[in-house]
Amino acid sequence: VQLQASGGGLVQAGGALRLSCAASGRTFSTYIMGWFRQAQGKEREFVASISWSREIAYYADSVKGRFTISRDSAENTVYLQMNSLKPEDTAVYYCAAGRVCGYSPDDCPFWGQGTLVTVSS
Repeated sequence: VQLQASGGGLVQAGGALRLSCAASGRTFSTYIMGWFRQAQGKEREFVASISWSREIAYYADSVKGRFTISRDSAENTVYLQMNSLKPEDTAVYYCAAGRVCGYSPDDCPFWGQGTLVTVSS
């Protein structure tokens, strides 16, 4: 399984970005796709996840109502739409996948490279 994340960048507070995670290598119908982030000096934390087949989504409380995770089966791509960005959202964002890939990074065997999101105040 290969995951390729993209879409990070520099944005002002209140702005928006959309991250993409292109998946390849196998079918993902039984997988959960997740987004995690790691700010400098902090541990990697859960942001959002979605089940590939049932499109059930979960969010960290810190992003609920501002971020939306979605997936496009035809493109094998998972998106993270991030609105109303805050400086505290600044981090390297990672996409991940696995059969039980949820709140804990340890549950996710497959990872993409990170993409940096910087939110200026």
